[in-house]
Amino acid sequence: MPGVSVAALGGGHGLFASLAALRRVVGDLTAVVTVADNGGSSGRLRGEFGVLPPGDLRMALAALCGDDDWGRTWAEVLQHRFAGDGEMRGHVVGNMLIVGLWELLGDHVPALDWVGRLLGAQGRVLPMAVTPMDITADVRLGGPEDGELTHVRGQVEVASTAGRIVNIQLDPPDPDACPEAVATVRAADWVVLGPGSWYTSVIPHLMVPDLRRAIVESTARVVVVLNLADQPGETAGYGPEDHLDALLEHAPDLRIDTVVADEGAVGDSGGVRAWVASHGARLVLADVAVGDGSPRHDPAKLAGVFERLMG
Repeated sequence: MPGVSVAALGGGHGLFASLAALRRVVGDLTAVVTVADNGGSSGRLRGEFGVLPPGDLRMALAALCGDDDWGRTWAEVLQHRFAGDGEMRGHVVGNMLIVGLWELLGDHVPALDWVGRLLGAQGRVLPMAVTPMDITADVRLGGPEDGELTHVRGQVEVASTAGRIVNIQLDPPDPDACPEAVATVRAADWVVLGPGSWYTSVIPHLMVPDLRRAIVESTARVVVVLNLADQPGETAGYGPEDHLDALLEHAPDLRIDTVVADEGAVGDSGGVRAWVASHGARLVLADVAVGDGSPRHDPAKLAGVFERLMG
């Protein structure tokens, strides 16, 4: 589909799956990536150099590598994590490369474009914002209605605190959106949200004011790819319709055109069908799971769904 432009929004393993699928069928593909990670190698580099966390950006670049020897090799190099017992232990090659280019070039976007050229990436990777930020959340401990409300700060902490997330915020609340990301969303034919960690990878895009405005005002058709299961720490006990409700709770003016869900994950539940019907959207049910029992999307199966949907 060389004439179709797609902006895929998210982060981590969920965005990796959607990008690995979309690059197979879309000629004009851009990833807009969450940049609020505060853990692992990304968190250490962020703390030491005062930069955006590079980890989710690195994963998106790896997902856009081709299936030939060059692409597979560079994807492995980019994702390689150092072992040993010294200060380098746990750092990832791709994170170091991205931060090094940021220092050399002094600009996030050209640096990421250079990494993409090196890899032969089949698409472009942009940060959702150029301002370092933290995710915070109000989390209700205990019962869903009457439990104690606590405030949690940091992506890792939000994703791992036991309880039910009531809402999330960004600090600062109005980070500077990446101008290229805003322009890409406004010009796209399709915007894809999900799958991924719902509150720390998907919803944050709707909390950046200029980016959210671009999503809402764009003529692009918005596709939400639902997760295959709930996620402990973020969406424990959520059904498919609860994930969709969470999106609209944080962005009531969001217009969802299509919802893609795994037919096995939805099962006989009528909740998501009723939700889609009441919001004037389209439901696409398909087998998109890897088939080994784990809640992971199969890029090849997901590519087939995208091809039928966008073709």
